[in-house]
Amino acid sequence: MLHRSWRAVAVATVGVLALSLVACSEETAEQTDLSGNRVGAMAEYGTGDQFKATEAVNFSILYNNHTFYPLKNDWLFWSELTKRTNVTLSPVAVPLSDYEQKRSLLIGAGDAPLIIPKTYHPAENAFVSSGAILPVSDYLDLMPHFKEKIEKWQLQPELDTLKQSDGKYYLLPGLHEKPWHEYSLLMRSDILDELNLAVPKTWDEVYTVLKAMKAKYPDSYPLSDRFGKPTPGGALMSYLGASFGTQAGWTYQHATWVPAEKKFVYTGASEQYKQMLQYLQKLVAEGLLDPESFTQTDDQARQKLANGRSFAISGNAQTLVNENRPDLAKTQPDAKLVKIPLPVGPAGEVNPASRLENGVMINSKARESRNFVAMMQFIDWLYYSDAGQEFAKWGVEGTTYSRDAAGKRTLAADVDMIGLNPKGSKHLQKDFGFGNGVFAYGGSTELLQSFFSPEEMEFQNVMNARPAKPVPPPYPFTDEEREQVSLWESPLKDFVTQNSLRFILGQRPLTEWDAYLTELKGKNMDAYLELVEKAYQRFQQENG
Repeated sequence: MLHRSWRAVAVATVGVLALSLVACSEETAEQTDLSGNRVGAMAEYGTGDQFKATEAVNFSILYNNHTFYPLKNDWLFWSELTKRTNVTLSPVAVPLSDYEQKRSLLIGAGDAPLIIPKTYHPAENAFVSSGAILPVSDYLDLMPHFKEKIEKWQLQPELDTLKQSDGKYYLLPGLHEKPWHEYSLLMRSDILDELNLAVPKTWDEVYTVLKAMKAKYPDSYPLSDRFGKPTPGGALMSYLGASFGTQAGWTYQHATWVPAEKKFVYTGASEQYKQMLQYLQKLVAEGLLDPESFTQTDDQARQKLANGRSFAISGNAQTLVNENRPDLAKTQPDAKLVKIPLPVGPAGEVNPASRLENGVMINSKARESRNFVAMMQFIDWLYYSDAGQEFAKWGVEGTTYSRDAAGKRTLAADVDMIGLNPKGSKHLQKDFGFGNGVFAYGGSTELLQSFFSPEEMEFQNVMNARPAKPVPPPYPFTDEEREQVSLWESPLKDFVTQNSLRFILGQRPLTEWDAYLTELKGKNMDAYLELVEKAYQRFQQENG
């Protein structure tokens, strides 16, 4: 049955601590008895098996409705999924822009669908103490493909970072065989050629290049960025921060692990974070970075690039091919735009990507369903089996793609995706529903790279040659600690975000850094770090 209604307010009503305590005491016995929850489940289901429910079943799913390929009920994805699995999905569609907020409201109101994908850790933490989502780690015996990939790719250290204080985790993450870094600067290579400059390999060289562009085109802002909403500097500060050995933008976390010192530091107070801000402040002060980058819409940033008012922007392979190059083709047909390998900063060469991706939460009500085991088998097949991942990404052999004798897949003659077949009259995502971010993520490096153009493969080869970022140790909070830090986290993050922008834009001089640190202490920064250290030490003692 389709649930109809919909991070915020409802979630943080952690006042339901009592519920979680009751659940903890009763769940062990419940987990062992699934005899009443096997309707539609396969009696024998293991690695390599095609899941097909023994009777028709229906599961509600929260659906992140992407503006580039809006939901269509007649997509081949839906009908073929039912044909293969005997499962019908009932999507509760939510606009991409409102997804996180509406997900929280739905969960808080008790109206969330059974399957809740597109959740980025640590967003699930907010729903744990209320008992609203399932401790999925209790049910891995129902998920042979998930277990196999964890073991085969030695992903347990990454998985440990998802654990709560009860030793369980509540999110089924997307699993990658190797780290996969997507975002970097897109830069006008024709302008580089005009100025007789090479593609910059370091952030110091990026500064030099932007300065030369500004000298040649004084009315421009060489870098005018997008992804400034809702997280200011979301993409740029994320990958720039990684180059400086910190976390910022999309990837901001309050605590950053320093391997050399074997301790956590408060991210927004660290020397690495300060150095990143100094770099950005220099770009803004010299007119190299558009100050509107942190507040303008994506469309405004795209227009500035298309109109020649800027020459660089953040992006990935999809935005490069689907948006920025078509924009430029209309206004400056001779322009050439390329995605440059992530420039190297003070942290040295590093691939900052995790091998875990956004994942799936399960509504705890699903545990009561007579189809619960079937649902977990289905999720295991679709999201974690080789066959399910290939289906979600490529579609139906003979219709959307073909395969040669060596096993290489090629899009059908009339189907396009990421500009791989630009003459195709149909689009794999828009017209068929495959390659959909709600369902298609994770997987082997071969599958991941099967959609990469030769250009993107060059980028990935450079990134894959770099050492992966060390996996930080877990520091799971107890329910009581979680309740406490939830009161501190938003004020701390808001303060860091606001003052980061003020520092970058020159509204607050970096000579006031020490005053800023004092203000952070007044917002419980030290107490927060003490709890992090306490939780970290406790986890180490309990897990050897």
